[in-house]
Parts: sequence; structure tokens; C-alpha cells
Amino acid sequence: MKHSNTYKSLVILVLAIAVVNWLASEFFTRWDLTEDNRYTLSPAALDIINDVEEPVIIDVFLEGQFPAQFRRLRNETRQMLEEFAAYNHNIKFNFTDPLEEEGDAEAIATEFYEMGMTPARISVQESGKSSEELIFPWALANYGDKSVKIPLLKSQLGVSDEELVTNSVQQLEYAFADGLSKLIYPRKKKIAVMRGNGELPDARIADFIRSLQDYYLLAPFTLDSAAVNPEKTLEDLKKYDLIIEAKPTEAFSEDEKYILDQYTMQGGKSIWLTESVAMETDSLLNPSGTALAYPRDLNLGDMFFSYGVRINPVLINDIYSAPIILASGSGNNTRFNPYPWFYSPLSASPNDHPIISNIEAVKFEYANQIDTLKNQVKKTILLSSSPQSKVEGTPMEISLNMVGKEPNLASYNAGEQPLAVLLEGEFTSAYKNRIKPFKVDSDLEGSKETKMLVIADGDVIKNELQRGEPLELGFERYTGNTYGNKEFLMNAVNYMLDDTGLIDIRTKEINIAFLDQEKASTEREKWQVINLAVPLILLTIFGFAFNFFRKRKYVK
Repeated sequence: MKHSNTYKSLVILVLAIAVVNWLASEFFTRWDLTEDNRYTLSPAALDIINDVEEPVIIDVFLEGQFPAQFRRLRNETRQMLEEFAAYNHNIKFNFTDPLEEEGDAEAIATEFYEMGMTPARISVQESGKSSEELIFPWALANYGDKSVKIPLLKSQLGVSDEELVTNSVQQLEYAFADGLSKLIYPRKKKIAVMRGNGELPDARIADFIRSLQDYYLLAPFTLDSAAVNPEKTLEDLKKYDLIIEAKPTEAFSEDEKYILDQYTMQGGKSIWLTESVAMETDSLLNPSGTALAYPRDLNLGDMFFSYGVRINPVLINDIYSAPIILASGSGNNTRFNPYPWFYSPLSASPNDHPIISNIEAVKFEYANQIDTLKNQVKKTILLSSSPQSKVEGTPMEISLNMVGKEPNLASYNAGEQPLAVLLEGEFTSAYKNRIKPFKVDSDLEGSKETKMLVIADGDVIKNELQRGEPLELGFERYTGNTYGNKEFLMNAVNYMLDDTGLIDIRTKEINIAFLDQEKASTEREKWQVINLAVPLILLTIFGFAFNFFRKRKYVK
């Protein structure tokens, strides 16, 4: 009887274990006990993870001996990848230290740089001493014969290491979900890069176009045939989901404007990087060091007015600005020096819209001011100048002699001026109740639900060149600064065309508590004593108590 009960208990135990294992395999769940739910993946990220049908191998190079802040970034990266792998076992990862074999650090750094993964140099403060460390804050995701570089460090000008790491941690889910989406999803949406109206040359927009090609199908598109066959031109343009106008300098004809207007009425989306003032820094590089900034009429004013914005022929002069780089000396003694230049505003972000959430300052050059007008279209000011700005009318002469003059701060009282405005909703045609330039089969005077971004500076999309080769958009080679132009524009395109919800992940807020390094340094000895003495005291008390109660028990 006793053995029978033992066998029954054993059988019940085995069955119970089998049932629990089956339930665990069928009903998967995880609990996130953090206050800010940092490990709770968004629905958009989960959709991407679940669509991974073949093994994805992610190599993370953020490994090695780091300061505490960057160890936190490494640990958070590991935690995030563990979450991804927990939901789909096709996702595998490993951490590698590029400097583990003690090779030539500079040679390894050069190799990473050539692969498009720029290493970061960080300053380390330890025991009152300062040193510099080289880290590789990148991951490389491989899926079949495709690979994608994933940046892990979210650089921003003028922030502390704690803020840098916090910003980076907040973007981890977005960074990995974005990388996976580029690997597993075929490109479907089509973007037209407009040509034919004096836009920036290909070399000046090359870096941004290359970046877009990871997500979308791109092709150049010209309106030249509008004068001959406008209806066919319109039909061809309607095949694209988005158009990008990168700094046109030649006026649009009425036929061209009507095509663009009807494209918008059909629900087409667009990004306009356009200016109402003609002025270039290159124009200042003459013996006099002066140039004339004058209004430029692109014949777009009535179209933008009907949509709810107006780009004014004025220049924004902003105390918070990027420097101008001027050369001094000659030959091998040439030096490139930065000087304050208030016509290159560094934008502020007046709200937390997903396009501009947690991005670096965007650099403008000779930017104009945008007025927003009342109509049914929703308008969001994405970027603006700083409160210490002033508005200057044109035509006006601009001189390099300004770099040596102290600004009159009292005159910088115009407040924040809109530089980039997002329009969303149903637009009214610029040709409503007007004679149309040509007839179309389905003339629309009101649009479907659509979006448009108007940026009052075409140079926001312009990359620098070095020996004829395009540099990364936003990178300033003489100062080493990287501005947020590329991320801003990429976010804008993703926001307009995003069908995976990736842009929503960017708004996730994470709060990370860091050790106060200064306090830890000043109170170091105190806490060392506490950490050594307190355990010994507690152990002694426990020993006395144990002996006391043991003797008392056996005495009785």
C-alpha cells in the first residue's frame, strides 16, 4: 500500500510537470517590474520581431572595460536583446570586444570607420585622474546575405555622460527594431526626388539619398514635360508616395504648380526644403568678403498660402548658432578656424513630436521665417530659432567683417521663429475657384487626408564634400560636430510613410538613476569602511546571538 501511494505521487508529479511545461510553451508571458516599463516592448517592435522567420545574428561591439555609465549602456543593450530573443528564438546575439586581442587600437578604429561605424572617444574620470578611452558603440545585424549597422550611442552636443547614456538607452528599442525592419521587409513605398527646377546637385544630397534607400524605392523625377503633356506628368507623379523638393532655385510654372497641387489633392505627401532668399556662404569668399542677400520668388507663395503657411523673404539672425569656418595662412600653414556666425541657427525643438524627439540640434544656413495661417489644416512647429533671435529684411548686404563684432544682445528680442512646420489634414487646392492651367479628368479642389513638411532652408539636406566625395549629412569636418539634420529628415520621411509604427517607439521615456561620481569620490573612504566593518559587526552579533540561544536551549 505504501509503495502504491509512492508510485501514484510520482506519476502525479510527472504529469504535473508535463502539464506546466505544455502551458508554458503555449502561453508565453513576461513581467516587467520596472517603474518606467523599459523592457515592455511596443506593439510595433513585437510585430517586427514576430516577422523574423530566419536566423538573425546580431554582433554587438560594446564590450570591454568601460566607465560605469557606459557599462550601464552595455547592460541595457544586453537586456533589450534578451527581450527580443525571448519573443523569437531566431534572434541571436553575442558581445565582442574589438580590442580584446590587444591589437593596434588606431588601426582597428580606422577599420571600423571605413565600414561606416565611427568609434567614440570618451573621457574617463577616475580617482581624480583623467584619461581617454576608445569604444565601439555599434551592432551589426546579419540576415542571410544582408547586414545592417545599428548605432547604440545617441550623441548630442554639450550633454553629460549620464544624459548621453540616458538618451542612448531610450533609443535602443527603436534602433534594433529599425535595424530588423530594414533587414526583413522589402522596400515598397516610392519616393520621387524632384529635379529640373535648380535643385541641389546629386553630390550634395547623396548621403541622405543613400540612407533612404535602405527603406524605400527612390527615383529622380522632373516636371519638364509639364509644358508638353501635363496630364501624363501628373499621372506619372501620382505613382509616388512622397516627393522631396531639395532647394529649388528656379521658379515653377503654373502647369508645374498645378501638377504639384493635384498630386497633393490626391493624397500625395511632400517635403519642401525651400527658401525665399538667395544667399550662399560661397558668395562671401571674394576679395571684399561681402555678398547681397535678396528675395527669391519661386512662384510658390499662393500655393503655400492656400495650404496654411507663408515663407517670408527675411533672414533669421540667431545668437544660438553654428560657427563659420574660415581659412587663414597659406600652403602647409593653412589653418581653419571657427568664428561665431549668427546666420547659421541651431534649431530648438518646441514640442515632443516623434519626428524631433531626442534628436541633436539641426543646423540651418540663411534660414527664412515661416508664418502659419488659420485654416482647417493642423500645423505643428517642429523646429524654431532660439528666443534670442532677430528677423532681418532683404535685400541686405552680408559681410565677413561681422565675425569680429560683438552682437548687440538687446536687439535679439524677436523670440522663437518657426523654421520647419508640419501640415496634416485635408488641404484646399490653390486653384479652387480659379482658371486651371490645363484640364484633368478628376480635378480636385479638396485633398484626401495627407501630410506636408515645409522647411524654410534648403541647406538642411545638403551634405559637405571632401575631395569630391559626400560626407555624412550633418557632419562638420573642421569642428568634428555632428548635427541632427540627417536624423530629423529620416524621422520626417519615416513619419510620413511609416507603416510599421516605428516612429512611435521614439517617444518612449526611460529614467535611469546614475551614481553621483563626485559624491562617490569624496565619500569613498567612508563607504569603504562601512562596507568592510558593517558585515563583520553583523556577523559577530549573529555569532554571539547564536551561541547565547544555543547554550540557553541545552541548559534547559
